[in-house]
Amino acid sequence: MSNDFSRINALDPNTLNGLKRLSRDQSPEAIREASRQFEALFMQQVMKSMREASPKGGMLDTEETRSYQTLLDQQMMLQLSSQGQGVGLAKVIERQLGGGLQGSGNANPVAAPTAGLELGVGAGEVQNDPAVVLDNTIRQGFEQVAARAARMAEAARAAAAATAKTAGQAQGVAPQARMEGIPGMPNNPTAQAFVQRIWPEAEAASRATGIPARFLVAQAALETGWGKKELRNADGSPSFNLFNIKAGRGWNGASVTTNTTEYRNGVAVREDARFRAYGSYRESFQDYARLISTSPRYARVVGTTDANAFARGLQAAGYATDPMYADKLARIINGNTLRTALAGSGRPLA
Repeated sequence: MSNDFSRINALDPNTLNGLKRLSRDQSPEAIREASRQFEALFMQQVMKSMREASPKGGMLDTEETRSYQTLLDQQMMLQLSSQGQGVGLAKVIERQLGGGLQGSGNANPVAAPTAGLELGVGAGEVQNDPAVVLDNTIRQGFEQVAARAARMAEAARAAAAATAKTAGQAQGVAPQARMEGIPGMPNNPTAQAFVQRIWPEAEAASRATGIPARFLVAQAALETGWGKKELRNADGSPSFNLFNIKAGRGWNGASVTTNTTEYRNGVAVREDARFRAYGSYRESFQDYARLISTSPRYARVVGTTDANAFARGLQAAGYATDPMYADKLARIINGNTLRTALAGSGRPLA
């Protein structure tokens, strides 16, 4: 029975299993299809790494939409490769694999390495069964392709990081305050440790403001990347500024200066700014509660128990210049990361 390679479906679990079956088929068609699927797998990994490295945000950026995007990328790469519209890797692999099956065994089955992609087997394997030679070739080839994919993925991450420098941060948010942990993954040890560390202070601030403690934890998580990107003093010690409140003219305490991003008339600009520094997380929460409770601009935020209203109220009051700040904050409050971290820490979800 001949193989039908005309239709490839990324949702078919037999697609990848077919690679192993093809390694035992010595026909040119089987080699060609195996090469195409290798190229498709390679490009899928590159695309996946690029997607992961790209800045996230927006109402449609959810776990569900990312899952569908992954399936679409898989199918697209398979189709492009099967139609010969890939990056040319399939032809290189096909040429190398085909070299191991040429002749009746009298000729050397290992083809010469092709420019920059050395696929093949050792001289001691020349006399092996062609199928074994092909298996070894696939294994070695996949290792080298994976290494190249890793290098390309790293380059993609570097490019995305450079692009992210122009992304807006909340008013008073330092450039280190990335959106890590959003929308979140279950059993996140960093998030759980963060919640355990600051929860008592969040409860105290909640009693002073009427704002649920989990809302305050969520905002601190947004501002500091779940504590991993907290502002630090010049000597490397923590500033304990969980809410990245700036040190204005009326601030007489310690401060730390850093370069940050602000939006001016809708345009992201870089500038140096001074932020308040505290002696503990308790002082940070106390100062935040005092700011929210005493400033008339945040009158509608005090006592808010609705997540979306809380997030929108902060942005409307001018807490952040990032136009996506309210959306990001609401997603953390309602997201799996905070919910799982609270449950793991034995804290109330309400």
